[in-house]
Amino acid sequence: LCCDPALVYEDFHDESAKLVMGMELMRNANEGVHKILVFSQYTTMLSRIQQQMQNAHIPFLSLTGATKKERRTELVEEFQAGDVPVFCISLKAGGTGLNLTAADIVIHYDPWWNVAVQNQATDRAHRIGQKNPVTVYKLIAKGTIEENILRLQEKKSRLAGQLLGEEGFESVKFTREEILELLTMPR
Repeated sequence: LCCDPALVYEDFHDESAKLVMGMELMRNANEGVHKILVFSQYTTMLSRIQQQMQNAHIPFLSLTGATKKERRTELVEEFQAGDVPVFCISLKAGGTGLNLTAADIVIHYDPWWNVAVQNQATDRAHRIGQKNPVTVYKLIAKGTIEENILRLQEKKSRLAGQLLGEEGFESVKFTREEILELLTMPR
């Protein structure tokens, strides 16, 4: 719902504020000759973003969990060497095994519960061979559960860093109170 109400409501035909903002960011980055990685956990949202990019004549590549291993390698090589400015990647498909140092902008369209998964995706641009600074954007819908997810990510990251170091983050579990806090709307 936070990504685009049309994903939930078939009869929703207005613009999604988040999609409008994301497209503005991509258009500006494209005009500035940047290379962009766009991550979303929802392949249906990636499809909507890609439709908007087609309408705006912004070339892109796409990688999801359905992409065959051989094709993954081809897509990475094409993005790294080519003129395609945007690479849309499902969050889980892009979390490991990709070297995308041509990118200098990373956009996380929606937050994931586990910040380590997002960090792994961002790390695709922070590899050996990266010569440019990388700017990371997280698109968060104000006044929604996404703000709570972001706060919970920050809290869990601090806790994991204090207790376990960065390697042990996966073993941190949600408490009942934290889940209820996450689902409570900000006032």
